[in-house]
Amino acid sequence: MITLCYAKGTAALAPHILLEEAGADYTARLVDFSAAEQQSPDYLAINPKGRVPALITEQGTLTETPAILAYIAQVFPAARLAPTDPFFFAEAQAFNLYLAATVHVNHAHKQRGARWTDDAAAQEKMREKVPANMTDCARIIEQHYLKGPWVMGEAYSMCDPYLFVITRWMKVDGVNLDDFPALSAHFSAMQDRPAVQKVMQLHS
Repeated sequence: MITLCYAKGTAALAPHILLEEAGADYTARLVDFSAAEQQSPDYLAINPKGRVPALITEQGTLTETPAILAYIAQVFPAARLAPTDPFFFAEAQAFNLYLAATVHVNHAHKQRGARWTDDAAAQEKMREKVPANMTDCARIIEQHYLKGPWVMGEAYSMCDPYLFVITRWMKVDGVNLDDFPALSAHFSAMQDRPAVQKVMQLHS
């Protein structure tokens, strides 16, 4: 049995959707951030970083969204959630890593500035830059990554739930999605998927 540890409003939404898309037999465990459960000894024993997602498997626990997405796609190959060609798989990985290492970090500057500085004025400057930085990321995704209708082209993949999460964040980070028709179309298509509709009931 697989257990996904998740919290609302986090990147854990992406693997949660992918588990549904894969038809996996899994359990979802809510980690209550409002009660600081992520810092409890019980949860730190699962993920010492005190973050989500964490995926508990029979072989051990995985953390970091791109790794978890790749694992789900490879464990459920019949669902065809990742390219099998090594080059195209690497392309999918490159996209998810861009979201994790650049876009997610840009988003985090809005509320998590204390990770980088204790200076309140500097944290405010970080927040002010978020709309511009996230808009730049949206432009790069729209022009250079999103092949359409899905990230990898005609085939839905492990990249699409992650982009859905990021696009949700962009909307609250001041990005005008009207300027990015491909992103907007992708977001709408994701909202129509049954797996997304089912999972969103737990993340809203």
